[in-house]
Amino acid sequence: MIKKILILDKNHPFIIYKLKKEGFICDEIYDDFNIDKIDISVYDGIILKSNLNIDKKFIQKANNLKFIARIGSGIENIDKNYAFKKGITLISSPEGNKDAVAEHAIGMLLCLHNNIIFSHQEMIKGKWNRENNRGIEIMGKTIGIIGYGNTGKAFAKKLSGFDSRILCYDILSKKGDFYAKQVDMNTIFQKSDIISLHVPYTERTKGMINYNFIKKFCKPFYFINTSRGGCVLTNHLVQALKYGKIYGACLDVLEYENIFNHNKLSNNKLPKSFYSLIHSNKVIFTPHIAGWTKESKYKMDKKIVEKIIFLNKKLNII
Repeated sequence: MIKKILILDKNHPFIIYKLKKEGFICDEIYDDFNIDKIDISVYDGIILKSNLNIDKKFIQKANNLKFIARIGSGIENIDKNYAFKKGITLISSPEGNKDAVAEHAIGMLLCLHNNIIFSHQEMIKGKWNRENNRGIEIMGKTIGIIGYGNTGKAFAKKLSGFDSRILCYDILSKKGDFYAKQVDMNTIFQKSDIISLHVPYTERTKGMINYNFIKKFCKPFYFINTSRGGCVLTNHLVQALKYGKIYGACLDVLEYENIFNHNKLSNNKLPKSFYSLIHSNKVIFTPHIAGWTKESKYKMDKKIVEKIIFLNKKLNII
């Protein structure tokens, strides 16, 4: 049975209200959390976001845990193998921000294809440059989606009105649906005009977008990454953009994201490859906000609460 839950990050007010209404005791610690100063063994569950690492040491001290809930779509900040070994259920809420990510990915692609950001910047400087800002339509293009889970499927569904051909690849079989035809990677390499990445960050996907991967494409393509920055080797992306193998890139996530998160920009610690990207007119950035909407904040928390309640009922039956 789940009785006491520790919440380590500020969430939508709904999450506290609903959990308490269901009878759970909720403690909140948002600042200066120190594992050595708090008895975490009294908690049956923990709710957090991605700013805290749940490692073996943490799990050993929290020896009564029934679940660890990560609000969002990734659980790479949790020692999954050790948690599973200790019988702890891992909960996440990718269903809650899938539509936000999908809309954002399309928005970035439209901005890049139609030079919306660049022409705006020229306009406010008094430049009226129509020909150099001639756009490219999504209609008629072949879009390859790598990773066809919650966000990949939402992206394909929202693209369905653009009259494009949508292909998907996933390590699991039978993931394709009405909106995307599942194919092997060779077909993705041969046919794609646009690639959108929707994979979790794992040992398998770490640095998967690299020179050897990119050179397998039969034609240049546009690239969208709203998954995890560590899935892309930035140096290799820079070279692909430089030599035209990749026409342009939409990046909501970065390999060097932790430097931004820790406000280390003033220390000039960003690699040269990043500066190559920010000075390129082939790239647009956003600061990891693809799944960061007012609606998704509520929906992710709602989904977490639903899963905790379901798990508690399951444990009570057992």
